[in-house]
Parts: sequence; C-alpha cells; structure tokens
Amino acid sequence: MSNQNTQLLTALNWRYATKVFDANKKIPADVWQTLEQSLVLTPTSYGLQPYKFLVINDPAKRAELLPHSWNQHQVVDASHFVVFTARTEMKEADVDKLIKRTTDLRRLPAGALNAYRGMMLSNVVNGPRGKIAHEWATRQAYIALGNLMTCAAVLGVDACPMEGLNPPEYDKILNLAGSGYATVMACALGYRAAEDKNASLAKVRYETKDLVQYV
Repeated sequence: MSNQNTQLLTALNWRYATKVFDANKKIPADVWQTLEQSLVLTPTSYGLQPYKFLVINDPAKRAELLPHSWNQHQVVDASHFVVFTARTEMKEADVDKLIKRTTDLRRLPAGALNAYRGMMLSNVVNGPRGKIAHEWATRQAYIALGNLMTCAAVLGVDACPMEGLNPPEYDKILNLAGSGYATVMACALGYRAAEDKNASLAKVRYETKDLVQYV
C-alpha cells in the first residue's frame, strides 16, 4: 500500500465524533482557509450549490445556540462552529446565477448553455426535485459535511457532526426567515481535549465484506 493510501486510512481511523474540545486551542488561519475551500469545492448536483455555510464566530451567538443544541458544549468550546443551511426552494434565478457564473468563467458565448439551463429548470425548479427542493438541497449539504470531515481528518483537525439541534430555533437566532435558507445541521471543529475519553475507544465498524459487494 502506498504512503498516500496509508496516510488517508490512518487519518480516517484517527477521526471520531469529538465530544470534548480544547477551548483554548484554535485552528490556524491557513488550515481553516483550506477547510473553508473544501466546503466551496464540494461537488453538487448540476453544480448548483444550493446551500450556505454559516461560520459562527461570535461567542454570544454560540451561547445563544447552546440550549437549542441539547446543551452539547462542542457548540461553545470548539475552535470553529459551522451551521449548514440549505435552500428552502429553488427558483429560476438560482439556475440563471449558475449559468452566468459558468458562462463568465469559461468564456462561453451567450446562449451556449440554454439546453443545460432548460434541463435544470425542468428538474430542480419545475420538476420532481423542485417539489422537494429543501430535501434535495439538504442532501447536497450532507455531501459538503462529509467532505469537510474527511479533509479535516487529513489535516489533523477534529470534528463533530451535529444533527442534535433545533433547526427552527437556529433559524430564529440566525435571522434566516425570508433568506431562502434553513438550518439542517452543524459541525464543530477544533482539537480534542485530553479528557475526552471517546478518543481512546475502539472504532466500531462492520467488516468490509458486510458493507461492500462487487457485482
């Protein structure tokens, strides 16, 4: 097995859902910028990126979120706390924004992506996915969460994904009403505290043969 393969598997075995963070240890700015870009670079269906990531730096705001997070102290102790929000509905303007961005970056002539635009509109706006837009956008957000946690592990940063929160209360505190986005989950990132006993527990996973099948 190559060094790169070994390093990746070592990082994935090292990571766990960190329960106690060292509140005094912060993620260096350059490391955080890399993790931030891992969110931006996450692949999504059609490339529509139907989400926003709210990095909660304000200690008072984090304290306000704490009781709506089952009082899980990762919210206030972690170096960085990211709230994942997803689009509540998809509109024609969302598709046109991506079309313009793509046309500009790839220097395409006007109308070059009309067929692609029509396909997206017929699916995520006016079609089957448009009817479940928030659920569909939430699935895209989970791809970003997985990407963030993997990249964090590779960089030696601890993380804890958190579904144990009250999305409507988060939305109120974060003033998301009318924004077109709603809270779906969060992720705390930083460095494990020495007293977190969960770090030394054996990782529990089924055997590969129970999960992976070749057809």
